[in-house]
Amino acid sequence: MSTVHDPAGMLALEQTGEHTYLAANLESPSPVVFGGQILAQALTAASKSAPGKVVLSLHTVFERGASPNQPLELEVAPISDGRTMACRTVTVRQGARVCATITALLHAPEADLIRHGASPDRLEVPAATTASGAHDWWDVSIVDDVDLADPDAVGPAELSIWSRFRGVPDGEAANQAMLGYASDGFLIATAMRPHAGVGQAQAHVTVSTSVLTQTISFHEPFDACDWHLIVHESPYAGRGRSYGRAHVYSRHGSLVASFAQDNIVRALAQDQRPAPGERAKY
Repeated sequence: MSTVHDPAGMLALEQTGEHTYLAANLESPSPVVFGGQILAQALTAASKSAPGKVVLSLHTVFERGASPNQPLELEVAPISDGRTMACRTVTVRQGARVCATITALLHAPEADLIRHGASPDRLEVPAATTASGAHDWWDVSIVDDVDLADPDAVGPAELSIWSRFRGVPDGEAANQAMLGYASDGFLIATAMRPHAGVGQAQAHVTVSTSVLTQTISFHEPFDACDWHLIVHESPYAGRGRSYGRAHVYSRHGSLVASFAQDNIVRALAQDQRPAPGERAKY
């Protein structure tokens, strides 16, 4: 499989068996596959196996990095099927290497017995002209113009961004998949903010960073092509690790999803550091 360049290509899994799929990688200069891509594709595979239900939560362990030069192999294992709930595990491999293991809980939403939802402290939808994300189909606007690349731009372990996508295929699963994609990008940078001399630009150069685990819960349906505010915080970092969590709000202030991560943030060993101008896979 060749590389793909847009959300539709990323989510268009090739079915190779009853519960197995092949997934192409997004074109990227990175030496490893972006974890958000793995989350998006695993959610898509789990959703295909449980018609009539949508993902409630996704629990992921990233065992090792995936190479962008090989497609991903996804194997879905049905664990349970009930009237309102279903459970699946998704194993993501490249050959004999297990890259990630995901447990997906799916449900058929029911009528409210109780209802409440948190609200953001600030809600200022950005102007149409915004900074681009990693791809031209992803718009990202960082609140207060925080410079994540500057290791001397010290601030609290908090970060708010606005996110929207273009070209997302129809369906609730595709919108959830794209939010899964967006959820992987900013919690490590959030943890770095209070520490002078440490910034996102050093990741895979002098600092080793990686997402270890992630849990994402989906509360309400949403349109990933509309603006959403993602409010990140990192209440703990230490022992070579960081912990972060975030809430996702619609442009109208409704809470639509939440997620949390455990991450690696440690000094990169001298023998693992890349040549000048390059990035390491560590």
